[in-house]
Amino acid sequence: MHDADLTSAVRPEADALLQQIADYTLAVDRITSTEAIETARLCLMDTLGCGLLALSYPACTRLLGPVVPGATMPGLGARVPGTKHELDPVQAAFNIGAMVRWLDFNDTWLAAEWGHPSDNLGAILAVADYLSRAASAEGRAPLTMWDVLIAMIQAHEIQGVLALENSFNRVGLDHVLLVRIASTAVATRLLGGTRRQIINALSNAFLDGGALRTYRHAPNTGSRKSWAAGDATSRAVRHALIAIKDEMGYPSALSAKVWGFQDVLFKGNALKTPPQGFGTYVMEHILFKIAFPAEFHAQTAVEAALELHPKVVGRLDEIERVVIETQESGKRIIDKTGRLDNPADRDHCIQYMVAVPLIKGALTADDYEDRVAADHRIDALRAKMQVLENADFTRNYLDPAKRSIGNAITIYFKDGTSTNRVAAEYPIGHRRRRTDGVPLLLAKFERNLRGRFHSTKADDILALCSDAAALHRTSVDKFMGLLSA
Repeated sequence: MHDADLTSAVRPEADALLQQIADYTLAVDRITSTEAIETARLCLMDTLGCGLLALSYPACTRLLGPVVPGATMPGLGARVPGTKHELDPVQAAFNIGAMVRWLDFNDTWLAAEWGHPSDNLGAILAVADYLSRAASAEGRAPLTMWDVLIAMIQAHEIQGVLALENSFNRVGLDHVLLVRIASTAVATRLLGGTRRQIINALSNAFLDGGALRTYRHAPNTGSRKSWAAGDATSRAVRHALIAIKDEMGYPSALSAKVWGFQDVLFKGNALKTPPQGFGTYVMEHILFKIAFPAEFHAQTAVEAALELHPKVVGRLDEIERVVIETQESGKRIIDKTGRLDNPADRDHCIQYMVAVPLIKGALTADDYEDRVAADHRIDALRAKMQVLENADFTRNYLDPAKRSIGNAITIYFKDGTSTNRVAAEYPIGHRRRRTDGVPLLLAKFERNLRGRFHSTKADDILALCSDAAALHRTSVDKFMGLLSA
């Protein structure tokens, strides 16, 4: 490296990736995939339903509301679904982002990096409601839910495409970095940002660096993993609001030698995007968590455990060992032994997520709570488990034409007998099982709605969300008003 590389004050052209994201974000008219639009509607319902369900958990609700008492915007602020909160869009994004991610029960994307693109809904709904309420108050046309669905598709695509070939977890960074990037782009566009302002906002979002994954891994696993996405979306809205005031950007935020994101945090490697660039691939292939709230690498393991439950429930004391075959990513992040101290630890432990359905024949969000974990049979069964990588599962997991999430379970008894090997590669929420999954997804949404709202209100929301054309033309402020407590 020459000294001139570090001393020149000539500002370069913006990094290519920043320009590529900005151009895609502004190309709203290019989003024409009917499959992506329909999947976004399903994703909207499922994500909101998961957030409403999370309101039953005090550990979540105590973090919601204004950042300090009284810092509210009655009549003008962004609403937080299922509550009475009306907040500035930065804090509303935190609230919505935290509640939709709290139970780890909404959509998932798995590639070199993983994550939950629906986390971006925190920023999208907060900004869209804030803008729409202001527009309606001033006699201007508000944004519609069509605008929200398009923004969701774009945020899913930005986060998911960056995850395809870039593994942030391997350098210790949490995937919510990608939530911040995606939310920054779409929030700046929704606020009316120009191409230059979107690039400036994105550069600042990358300069934030990334949160460490410490809170996702033993022995430090904790509840921050449930509000980390809310933190990322709120930061994104802050960057967007600053950018539209013409705050400057940093054109080589990624590529600057020594000081740029790639040199500092990505071991000098350039961030990659696949040749096809950005389109609608991610939303079309998104994975839904339908049957149970389990970290997605273990979804098919839970399905296998449920199938084995009737064969082993009467013979738990006779079990000698349980062999779980999984993908490399699953083994690396959710293979845990020893004591599990909290729900956040348990819902990211493949042994726990297999033990509970083997014993109970079910797995719900409540099964991660202390009162269930106190059942001595769970840890006794965990101690008999062996987790192995299956090379075929790993290969098919990374294959873009398959994106399977395979697991298999075989149970061996003390008398030398064993169960059959039960394997599953595509969980019920996979694109290949959409026909079977959608009715269950809609039932899940209705169940979560009725658990939070009285019957008439739930009926109205359900009817609107079930009518795609009506939903598309509904103003965001009207929609968010329906969801308010």
